[in-house]
Amino acid sequence: MEKIEFKNKYVGAIVTDDFRTSTIFKNAGIDFCCGGRQTVSEACADHQINIAELEKQISELQKSPVSPSLDFKEWELPFLMDYIVNTHHKYVIKTLPDLVFYTRKIAEVHGDHHPELIDIAQKITEVATELEQHLKNEEEVLFPAIRSFLISKNEKDAKTIESEITRMFGEHDFAGGTLDEINHITEGYKLPDDACNTWHVAFKTLEQFEDDIHVHVHLENNILFPRALELSKK
Repeated sequence: MEKIEFKNKYVGAIVTDDFRTSTIFKNAGIDFCCGGRQTVSEACADHQINIAELEKQISELQKSPVSPSLDFKEWELPFLMDYIVNTHHKYVIKTLPDLVFYTRKIAEVHGDHHPELIDIAQKITEVATELEQHLKNEEEVLFPAIRSFLISKNEKDAKTIESEITRMFGEHDFAGGTLDEINHITEGYKLPDDACNTWHVAFKTLEQFEDDIHVHVHLENNILFPRALELSKK
């Protein structure tokens, strides 16, 4: 098999093969979850990044072996789904109400002088509404269909898998894209001199939430969903 040049590899595939590279892509400002379907060349062009320097960083990292605990692509699908629910879904459910509260609070207090906070509060409310239903559909419709199909190879389950995943890719793009917009609006969650304590907490929580969503969406977009779709077509 012909070896694919680094520049022609997909970002999501690189992170799937070695999750440690996610930190390098994050530091470079490259989206490895929703943007995982971009080639390295496309991503570097979009962000004006030196592709040779990026390749050097990743090559250095890959000289040491990957820990089996981070090799998500080798996990069985039921285990991967349990991990997503117990780690990422629970985090989203726990954190979103706080994020909605904090962003609305700072918008109310500081919105007159910082109108961008009003926009951020609205965007977080939209993300919260979208994700609440999205997680419910995964836990009650998609994940049970995958588990059922693994046992029965039922055609109904296969159709459910295909239709749900097609829609969920779009929902991931919305949530991830909205958080990217907030990151851009805030210049990487930069705090102004007049930021109060609640503002500090809001932006710190936002940054942590975005980091978690990137990993969450990567596990689904680049590992779980492709494998489930491949199975459903057999």
